[in-house]
Amino acid sequence: MQTVDFSRLLSQEPEELEELLKCCQTKGFFYIDLQGIDGRRFLEDQQETLKLMNKFFDSPLEVKNEFGLVAPHLGYEPVGSRTGVLENTKDGYEMVKVSRDEIQSESPHIPRNIKNTGDMKVLENAIAGSNIITKAILSGLSTSMGLTGKDRFENSHRNHRASSSTLAMMHYIPSDPVTDKNIGHQKHTDISSLTLLFSEQWGLQIRPPGAKEFGFVAPKVGTAIVNVGDSLRFASGHTMQSCIHRVVPLNPTEHRYSIAYFLRAENETQFTDSSGRVVTAGQWHDEKFYTFTAPPEMQAGAPSYLLLGGMEEEADLSTAQLEALAGAKTAVTAF
Repeated sequence: MQTVDFSRLLSQEPEELEELLKCCQTKGFFYIDLQGIDGRRFLEDQQETLKLMNKFFDSPLEVKNEFGLVAPHLGYEPVGSRTGVLENTKDGYEMVKVSRDEIQSESPHIPRNIKNTGDMKVLENAIAGSNIITKAILSGLSTSMGLTGKDRFENSHRNHRASSSTLAMMHYIPSDPVTDKNIGHQKHTDISSLTLLFSEQWGLQIRPPGAKEFGFVAPKVGTAIVNVGDSLRFASGHTMQSCIHRVVPLNPTEHRYSIAYFLRAENETQFTDSSGRVVTAGQWHDEKFYTFTAPPEMQAGAPSYLLLGGMEEEADLSTAQLEALAGAKTAVTAF
């Protein structure tokens, strides 16, 4: 998987912009290197967010459930709220989400166990920093595609307009595919325009366009992982790739933590989806979210363009292959 340098991206160096566009149009995934002076503070924000996450997820379930799921992009979801990565399983993670719009409100709805001044500052820094990184990527893509004025991607992601842009903090519980019923995160494409993911542990798998199998994405020190979501694919006239991905537990004994920022277009932004419908970003978000959380039998009956964003799909690995792969500790396929 290719790496884009954040400092060079900020300078909009032509070679870096060319590499960025190529990544988005061919694979839909890349690393962004944040080790330079311009990106180090975002890595520090990640570490502070991990500390906050540990405090929240270590709280009793009744405390976490007090927050509840306020809206699709705000609130707490316990383990087992969605379909798992294997047949007849539920997901193996719990998640707390704080939206960008909410953190800026006069009285933000935040869980009480992380609502002190210090924790609020951590959340603000994480959301603001992630927004800066993803907006820099959008700007680079606009420039590399020759977009000008109102046609630039940034102009449908304005900070003062309502959107469902969200920071999602996820805790994957230890799970063994052979014996447990809460396993990983099902295959999907993201609703967002761009997803910025921080994770120091193995588990993320991607299936690039045209690939027949999933492969693990290796954690890489000093970087975050970026992927194109459905909304940017649609906004680009379907020239960019919204890559299919999932989470499979590689080590069944470990707790896994990841931080994802979903940059989403303004709610009223319109684009044409993979079925040819003209939809708003808000409509696409809600339709896909409710498909995500629906029971497997309802997901099976949903239009294919919802869960996978219309991306073409090769045959899956068998359950036996997945179980063997999840239990392996060496020789994993990686991108």
